[in-house]
Amino acid sequence: MSTFIMLTRLSPEAVRSPQALEQLERKAMERVRKECPDVEWVGNYAILGPYDYLDVFRARDIETASKVSMLIRTFGHAQTEVWPATEWNRFKEIVRTL
Repeated sequence: MSTFIMLTRLSPEAVRSPQALEQLERKAMERVRKECPDVEWVGNYAILGPYDYLDVFRARDIETASKVSMLIRTFGHAQTEVWPATEWNRFKEIVRTL
């Protein structure tokens, strides 16, 4: 499984109250779990800056990561960026082979 970082920015129209935010999250995650049952969530963070959330997850391939991104976009009225990530120890192993 590969690790992916997803940054999400919600549109102002997406959420009108704290309760609406929780409902949106619940519905989006239910759909992601249904459509991508093999995805493993590593961490979820609310962040300050140009994005609202940072999620770390593992997926078997880029197609699955793209599917997660598209599901979040449609449910959250959001913009997302997904970046593949390599764990630091694995990166050092790769560098040693150069």
